[in-house]
Amino acid sequence: MEDKAGGSIAPQLDKLTLGVTRVLETSPGVAEVTLVEKEPAERHTIISWEQKNSCVLPEDLKNFYLMTDGFHMTWSVKIDDTPMPLGSMMINSISKLSRLGSSSLYALPNAPTLADLEDDTDEEGNEDKLEKPHFDSRSLIFELDPCNGNGKVCLVYKNTKPVVTPDTEIWFLDRALYWHFLTKTFTAYYRLLITHLGLPQWQYAFTSYGVSPQAKQWFNMYKPITINTALLSEEADSFVNKLDPNKVFKSKNKTPVLKKKLPSQPAGSQKSHTSTTSSKASSLPGNSSRKRDPQM
Repeated sequence: MEDKAGGSIAPQLDKLTLGVTRVLETSPGVAEVTLVEKEPAERHTIISWEQKNSCVLPEDLKNFYLMTDGFHMTWSVKIDDTPMPLGSMMINSISKLSRLGSSSLYALPNAPTLADLEDDTDEEGNEDKLEKPHFDSRSLIFELDPCNGNGKVCLVYKNTKPVVTPDTEIWFLDRALYWHFLTKTFTAYYRLLITHLGLPQWQYAFTSYGVSPQAKQWFNMYKPITINTALLSEEADSFVNKLDPNKVFKSKNKTPVLKKKLPSQPAGSQKSHTSTTSSKASSLPGNSSRKRDPQM
């Protein structure tokens, strides 16, 4: 495992990752498992964030930031001896735990905001019976993970009236701006993040439409530590290649093919063979050279 930073907090991070680095390093084809080590967040920084946003961080997330100010682990796979980035596990630092839907100071006065979508998305129910978050003042939403552009994992305060209550939930906002419930606590979400190995689009496994066919290929090759087998089952109208990582990443050393040279025949034997072939051809019943009947 490649670490970036000093080794002072390495033992804590080893416990923090639940040993997933060793799982990845022993997986076929995996290369460049990188964990970015970060210093713990200062307590006054957390207090300042809470005062600025008028809410209290949940206790488990606060303890996480007091251990490490954010989390970032990546890993790649080797294809044709070239590393290709694949897995990514990320928790934003306290300074990047920004509110979703807050208007910018430089936005135009009549520019549309996420709150304007509230009427359009109200009718779209969640798979569960839970009340979904709101983009307006009824909820406070903070971005935990940008998911490499595939959506956003958010820390949601749903009860903000008359004051913000400390009860929070973790929700996934997909690219179509639909909400999907993930977990009740940050600790439960962090376990999901680690056990799914940061595979691409793993959050979509908790939506009604599931992961894409491309992501399902990676799920089949690098099965998460805790995985619902129904997720990987093939539907009747779909086809997923059964890939073997040991074969995919096997070295492509081609064995040279030896071409055998046929022995050359003597000139006399070639002539006799040609005459024999021509005589056989003339004796065939469909041959055009026939003897004329004298009576014709």
